[in-house]
Amino acid sequence: MTALRWQHILLALVVVVIWGTNFVIIKASLAQFPPLLMAALRFAFAVFPAIFFFKRPNVPWSHLATYGVFVGVGQFGVLFVAMNGHISPGLASLVVQMQVLFTILLSMRFENERVELSQVFALLLAVVGIGVIAVHTDSSTSALGLLLGLFGAFNWSVGNMVTRRSAAQSGKVNMLAYVVWASLFSVPPLLALSFAFEGWPAIAAGAQHADAYAWASVLWQALGNTVFGYGVWAWLLSRYPAATITPLALLVPIVGMATATLWWGEPLPGWKIDAALLVIGGLALNMLWLRKRPAIAPVTVR
Repeated sequence: MTALRWQHILLALVVVVIWGTNFVIIKASLAQFPPLLMAALRFAFAVFPAIFFFKRPNVPWSHLATYGVFVGVGQFGVLFVAMNGHISPGLASLVVQMQVLFTILLSMRFENERVELSQVFALLLAVVGIGVIAVHTDSSTSALGLLLGLFGAFNWSVGNMVTRRSAAQSGKVNMLAYVVWASLFSVPPLLALSFAFEGWPAIAAGAQHADAYAWASVLWQALGNTVFGYGVWAWLLSRYPAATITPLALLVPIVGMATATLWWGEPLPGWKIDAALLVIGGLALNMLWLRKRPAIAPVTVR
């Protein structure tokens, strides 16, 4: 296993902090933007002007469109709706990590991937963790919010399967360029859904009355999380084995829950810590399995 240079460890940790703190930034900007509109803006800024600097990856248009719809609408659109009063930022950062285990289940179903006993145990750990959250739903996290978070995680896992298919068919894929070009297919359906469910008055009010902080937060999600975060992560993955880099992503929900407590004063009772340990423990066990089976591409977190 290749050892990480300390400079690259720091760089990876910067990305982890960016991805982890994004949940509290989303929560703050949702006070001024309707959720579907904010998701549309996030992907619009991820496309322009970046698309003029990245060559379209050599993958089918259908792959880009599928990824753009499932990740743009199914993951982020649904996540933003969930975080608009239905789930707290800290728990949202934890629940969406179920995408790792959903990806395993999809691999079993569609790629005939053999599942080890350790993966079954990992899945059970994570499910128990989600169950702990389910029995403690309250005014800050409802059953609807939990279901929406899990649905967003499932859509993310579908996006993961699409990227794996793209890599299998086309060889090495520049994931930053992939995300930028796929975002072209995220913006139109998100705008259409925003018009249909949020309405023009809410859209106009959000665009007119949002302050500089709200616009900066949208830009940060597009440029900081996508362009910088994905760019650095892809660069690290090009220099080190995936099993060396990917486990650092387990720190994302830890950062997310910690910053939600510090920024928003989100309570951190014992049951929430137990749920986090169970879910992260399940993910960690899956990562250990990946170290033994490096041929299978792990899933990164953003």
